Amino acid sequence: MLFRGQTLGKYKILAPLGSGGFGAVYLARDTWIDKDVAIKVPHRQNLNFGELLQEPRLLAALDHPNIVSITTAEKQDNIFFIVMEYVAGHTLEEVITTSAGLDAERTVHYAMQIGRAIEHAHAQGVIHRDLRPANMLVSDAGVLKVADFGTSRFLEIAAHGTTVIGSPPYMAPEQFEGKAVFASDIYSLGITMYQMLTAALPYESPAPTDLDKLRSGELVRPPRLSNPEVPKALNDVVMRALAPGLSTRYQRATDLLSDLEHASAPVPRPKPDRSTDPTRETARARIHVTPRRLRTENPSSGRFCLRCHKPLHARADRCPFCGESW
Repeated sequence: MLFRGQTLGKYKILAPLGSGGFGAVYLARDTWIDKDVAIKVPHRQNLNFGELLQEPRLLAALDHPNIVSITTAEKQDNIFFIVMEYVAGHTLEEVITTSAGLDAERTVHYAMQIGRAIEHAHAQGVIHRDLRPANMLVSDAGVLKVADFGTSRFLEIAAHGTTVIGSPPYMAPEQFEGKAVFASDIYSLGITMYQMLTAALPYESPAPTDLDKLRSGELVRPPRLSNPEVPKALNDVVMRALAPGLSTRYQRATDLLSDLEHASAPVPRPKPDRSTDPTRETARARIHVTPRRLRTENPSSGRFCLRCHKPLHARADRCPFCGESW
């Protein structure tokens, strides 16, 4: 544990930012270039140096605007730590809580950024395995960045591993069996979208007796039932992301992103049928009725020449002033 004011080489600790199962994160100041950074200190400092370098090497392979970037890894005063980009803002979990849920437009905006982050990570063979709002940072400018790839593993390792890693409310059914694939991250994103739309989780941490219901999909109710303002297209994307079976779930983040784009497209409004518009019909009738006819149909109001506008006799068919006839 580090303390406010403590220094690690050129870094001065300013404040704790949070702590998880694999490490603690601190806000620090790079005193050489006067820049704020985030420093992550793994809890397990007794690992050999090669094992400690596994996470920073993995992070170095992920270069994307929606993923928290790594600066370097160092060891000072016998403490190994990772120096990362500091994102000024709030976690997505805090945003959801303070807003009591998000509207569909904002949900899609954040979900697209998360989707692009995991699309990039998957292209590098990396599965996050612990995607959740607490691990997502929203900058003051509205840019979302996925953090905490400390539980990630390369696909070939994760696919054959048996260690159960993740946060139970966000874990896909197969993760409870110690298996993780690309679609497992998509399930976690589905839970996150559900939470953004409803300000609640579809279910709490499943008890061992609930795992069969989780695998059958009985624990998940469509978000539209909790929030009727959720558009059907977006509701369908969330439910497909939360499909319990891998064969019916999105297999690639690319496919989910494509459906999110369609779900966010404005619904075109049908053009009015002008042929049956009574207002248009009335206007058309007025156009086709000549001013001359209107004048003669109401002689009591007086008649005037349409050319020189001088008064006419009630029965005159020719203007005595200008010669206009009708």
